[in-house]
Amino acid sequence: MFCSREMTRLHTGAYNLVTLGAFFCVYFLLACCTYGLGVPTGLFVPCILTGAAFGRFVGVLMPMIFDDGDAWSHSGKYALIGAAAVLAGVLRMTISLTVIMIEATQDVAYGLPIMVVIMIAKLIGDIFNEGIYDIHIQMKSVPLLPWEPAEQTVNYSAPEIMSTPVKVLHYREKVERICHLLLTTNHNGFPVVDESEVTVSGQQTYGQFLGIILRSQLIVLLRNKVFESEDHATELGAFGFHGLRTLDFQDMYPRFPSIHTVNVTPTEEEQFMDLRPFMNKDAYTVYKGSTFPHIFKLFRGLGLRHVAIVDGHNQVVGIVTRQDLARYRVSHGQKGMVYKLRILHDHSA
Repeated sequence: MFCSREMTRLHTGAYNLVTLGAFFCVYFLLACCTYGLGVPTGLFVPCILTGAAFGRFVGVLMPMIFDDGDAWSHSGKYALIGAAAVLAGVLRMTISLTVIMIEATQDVAYGLPIMVVIMIAKLIGDIFNEGIYDIHIQMKSVPLLPWEPAEQTVNYSAPEIMSTPVKVLHYREKVERICHLLLTTNHNGFPVVDESEVTVSGQQTYGQFLGIILRSQLIVLLRNKVFESEDHATELGAFGFHGLRTLDFQDMYPRFPSIHTVNVTPTEEEQFMDLRPFMNKDAYTVYKGSTFPHIFKLFRGLGLRHVAIVDGHNQVVGIVTRQDLARYRVSHGQKGMVYKLRILHDHSA
């Protein structure tokens, strides 16, 4: 498609309007049908070929419309510009796509027209919708956060986006309840509190926040039988209890075992676990009056997966996860209205 004028003469009739038009239509329809299937096809090469075919079609057509054919550039250059335009319109890539196309031509002289075409194609595409990969991320309900929060979410606050009721653990919890919680939920982290649930000013709270303990940590503690009887409380200290070390947690990273691999006897279920030596006491919390953009930037900047929402008395009132933030999207066709995306599999709370 990108071949020079001399190479084109060797393939007389290969790039006529009928051939190019038929190739473009057939290949474009096949690319639309095969994308999204469970096969490693991809869109990069189909976009290059369809764009190059359409660009070459225009390059061949222009000298036919205007009598002075020598005044027009060779159709191979139109093919290059067409490939760049289709790639930018579908993928919405800019800088990286420019570099790829320049490397493909091995000529920096084409850099400026390629950059102009890519920017125009992206801007026009953004008027109508998002890139195809962004659209499929929403269709698959993947909780991927955008770069910046939408301006329309500035009026949303923590109580509107947080999840309730919160599955909390007391700092000294019964083994049976921990196992039941891990078996019945997919949450990744649990706030640790030191008081029972109360209602303050009409709002339910779940105890005073002490820290966060992860699902993987609880499974390691259960596998190592870090239990104690009801009438025996271990002094609060370091990881030296029961011979457990920090290395025991690191050895299982990143493939932590499932809760279904943990065997706990009925007698052990009646025992207790002291979570204070193992929980993260410095976990981030957010005041319940915080706005959506503030929470969003906290997640985006620090790479958080969940954060507890507390009131003025450090009482847990809710929890915000990455899924909770990813649900809020801004539509293109309804004057930028905010809508909630359905997340099919919630694993992060």
